[in-house]
Amino acid sequence: MLTKPKFKICRRLGPGVYDKCQTPKFRVASGKGGSLSRRPKAPSEYGAQLIEKQKIRFSYGITERQLSNYVKKASNTKGAGTAEKLYEGLESRLDNVIYRMGLGVSRRAARQMVSHGHFIVNDKKVTIPSYEVKSGDIIKIREGSKAKKIFNNIAQNLKDYNPPVWLSFDLNSTEGKILDKPKNTEGFLDLNAVLEFYSR
Repeated sequence: MLTKPKFKICRRLGPGVYDKCQTPKFRVASGKGGSLSRRPKAPSEYGAQLIEKQKIRFSYGITERQLSNYVKKASNTKGAGTAEKLYEGLESRLDNVIYRMGLGVSRRAARQMVSHGHFIVNDKKVTIPSYEVKSGDIIKIREGSKAKKIFNNIAQNLKDYNPPVWLSFDLNSTEGKILDKPKNTEGFLDLNAVLEFYSR
């Protein structure tokens, strides 16, 4: 069930913010009410950038300070485009990787799983959701956590799930690997608008 605050956030920022907003039930519910029958006022350039910034914050579950730090790091990195670097930084968070592997039903759930010490990265237990993974890193479910209730239906949950091409997860060994840098194949987030917001 989608809580009222999340419902409001999805209506304001778009269904891509939370997984539970990307359902037919949400689309039907969000279409009710007179407020949506009127044509919404187009936001200003600043307002549009602010909305994109909020999309990222709520999608990844990070604070304003954390997002600002990701933007600064991306802006100071030489080589590839800044937007690409920003996306890599956000996607390389351990909680996001656990979510992308299909082990967590949401980023919030994955964040709790990491915080509770259920995963090992390169043979070391990591409990920091923002921990940055890199190409070649090996992520395993901790031996003592495999019997936990949250992993009971892992085989069923992953049966038809296809993770992004830049990572993999082997069900038999309960081991995942970062194969490459994250590739942005989504159109939901306007990263350039966010960079422009912070460059003001």
